[in-house]
Amino acid sequence: MADKRDAGLDAFKTNQEVKTIDTKRVLRVGIIGTGWIAGAHMSQYVKMPDVKIVAAADLVPGKAEEFMKKWGIEDCNFYPSHKEMLDNEELDAVSVCTYNCTHAECTIYALEKGVNVLLEKPMCVTTEEAVEICRAEKKSGKILSIGFQPRCDENMKMVKKIVQSGELGQIYYIQTGGGRRKGIPTPFGTTFIEEISAGIGALGDIGCYSLDMVLNAIGYPKPLTVTGYKSAFFGKDPNYFTAQGKPAEYADLFGVDDFGAGFIRLEGGIILDFRIAWAMHLDTPGDTIIMGTKGSLRIPSTDCWNGSIGGPLKIYHEVAGSSVCTEIPMFASDNDKNFYNKLRGFLDAIKEGGQAPVPAREILYNQAIIDGIVQSSKLGHEIEINIPEI
Repeated sequence: MADKRDAGLDAFKTNQEVKTIDTKRVLRVGIIGTGWIAGAHMSQYVKMPDVKIVAAADLVPGKAEEFMKKWGIEDCNFYPSHKEMLDNEELDAVSVCTYNCTHAECTIYALEKGVNVLLEKPMCVTTEEAVEICRAEKKSGKILSIGFQPRCDENMKMVKKIVQSGELGQIYYIQTGGGRRKGIPTPFGTTFIEEISAGIGALGDIGCYSLDMVLNAIGYPKPLTVTGYKSAFFGKDPNYFTAQGKPAEYADLFGVDDFGAGFIRLEGGIILDFRIAWAMHLDTPGDTIIMGTKGSLRIPSTDCWNGSIGGPLKIYHEVAGSSVCTEIPMFASDNDKNFYNKLRGFLDAIKEGGQAPVPAREILYNQAIIDGIVQSSKLGHEIEINIPEI
């Protein structure tokens, strides 16, 4: 019996290959926006012998200079805007690490200038912006990859492998989401929570990860309709911030969602039940569950959700007429390695003429669901999701 079980688990083993970096061609890279997430990009770029950081742009005077000084980068040119940088530099690629509300304009301009783009998540704020980004990518012929490092995690890859293997049969219902008890992100000020800079809150910050986990596993079917809800009970409460050692005035500036939920109908008759929270009283809104006609998959949540998996995957199915639960051993998870592989996959695609590791065409559907939740919440009823041809 043990031999059969081991043989079954062997079917879900992942082969990990280490690629050799070709240093004959050094890529000239620019950074747009030098805030916190740009530091995560730089921590990986400096490990790569085929990357030279040659330019940086930031709206705040002196910020880009201090940023590059911290990372020991010399011979770097600095600009007060992405347009000036892209107008004056010969670049192979840029990392767009700006506020959510400026993702679209920076990315589109870079693509129009013939530069490959790694765009941090969320892709943007609205469906219309996502469509324009995809059109700019198509017209440019350049590579645009969206910054979803959880896709590089071996456990996330296993989720997709299980679903695509047919082990679960036809997928018909998915429950997904995540949350934090006290996780409104204000460690560096209010850019994550103000509408003028962020546009969307928990839905875009961590909700996009949750959606991508399941949508990527099932092949990103087109979303058809959505009933959405969002709220900001914690973000609008001054006591929440004072208890965290933050100014009470943050509650007045809070202009996004700290909780969002949606009931989405997808092509292929699949129902997606989704919820996400920056703040709540629960430790988790529930595990992710993918239900199929031959079996179901449980993906354990975590107490502070950020796109990771909280425990071994479990497949519930029948074997020889008996109900069985097969536990898939977890791979060691390394977020630093995942972030490295996110950037490395993007750069390799540029050098090898390959495909974007996380295609914008897929994340367009992700963004349409998020925007659909926002619009449905405003209207108070279900809406159709209409995505024009690219």
